Amino acid sequence: MSQKGPSNIQEQLFGIGKLSQPAGSNIKRVIAVMSGKGGVGKSSVSCLLAAEIARRGFSVALLDADITGPSIPKMLGVSGIPAVVGDQLVPEKSVSGIRVMSLNLLMEREDEPVIWRGPLVAAAVKQFWSDVLWGEVDYMVVDLPPGTGDVPLTVLQSLPVDSVVIVSTPQDLSAMVVKKAVNMAKKMDVPIAGLVENMGWLVCPHCGQVLEPFGPKKAEKMAAQMEIDYLGSLPLDPLVSELADNGRIEEYRPDTLREIVDLLLEKVKPA
Repeated sequence: MSQKGPSNIQEQLFGIGKLSQPAGSNIKRVIAVMSGKGGVGKSSVSCLLAAEIARRGFSVALLDADITGPSIPKMLGVSGIPAVVGDQLVPEKSVSGIRVMSLNLLMEREDEPVIWRGPLVAAAVKQFWSDVLWGEVDYMVVDLPPGTGDVPLTVLQSLPVDSVVIVSTPQDLSAMVVKKAVNMAKKMDVPIAGLVENMGWLVCPHCGQVLEPFGPKKAEKMAAQMEIDYLGSLPLDPLVSELADNGRIEEYRPDTLREIVDLLLEKVKPA
């Protein structure tokens, strides 16, 4: 058996190659947001990154690849069943114009469970790329589910991912599991833009002191150990939950988010 490199082996084992551009669309850059661990706020980070990139004047799309636990539409205040043009779905748009596709938009009830096996979930992700009329998109953010299973594998193998943003929290347990996601991206030969630490600190509402509820920040040291860049830290802020619960997370814009996106766009430059 001829072995010309890792991608060749993957295609032989899984029958997966890079998908072509969707008909009628031109997606210029794809950024996947992943974490080996759940509960780190990866979906909220995906929304915040997409919103900040959109504020820079770019056309932005957000593909919710967390098929069995989709939360993107709720946080962005997006609802309604997508229209169909020909044989393609038309993404819904958030207040700031982010184009959104999520399985929750196709369900009769937002609390209806998705009880699918891995192959069906992976197939849905590919359809969200190929069967959606995304149009002209400067940056697509893909929100991945936790872990290193079917969906992250499908996205990194079959979508033209330009770079990955890793999300972690300050705990040692989170760091241990997140390293799995980093190693997965490296094995898949997908560039890693860097690490974002979420919920790293908070400002006391009474005295204004900066507190570290999970202990001293570890992300910068962790990134150095994993030989990836550190992009910055986002706070643990009750306002994030309040805005997300009300579909208004796009309004949240801490200074550190702007700094993170500045670094991100230096690494994943506009096409």
